[in-house]
Amino acid sequence: MGKNVLIVDDSSTMRKIVTRCLRQAGLDFENIFEAGDGQEALQTLQKETVHLVLSDINMPNMDGLSFLRAKKEIEAIKNIPVVMISTETGDDIIGEAKALGARGSIKKPFTPDAVNETLKPLL
Repeated sequence: MGKNVLIVDDSSTMRKIVTRCLRQAGLDFENIFEAGDGQEALQTLQKETVHLVLSDINMPNMDGLSFLRAKKEIEAIKNIPVVMISTETGDDIIGEAKALGARGSIKKPFTPDAVNETLKPLL
């Protein structure tokens, strides 16, 4: 069975860019789910089998850090790895994301090589 990924970003254009970049990086996911914010992501994680989450930080309704806080409280999904994809790569915000359980970060704009390097160890 193939792996499934969830891309969480309020920009549908950015979700498409991430999807294309995953394919260019040679990461072949069976299903690519999308969510526009953390609330949608939590709903998807509770309905679908997801092996990896790629999440933006700045989003309306529920941002990436709030999503991480909520996700770690739900037993069934708390161990699914999350990688933050954001323009915000300061040590403070990424440090907080990692303290909340994020396994890594990818800085926008990114290349297929950067995506592959960060995600391969998690798959």
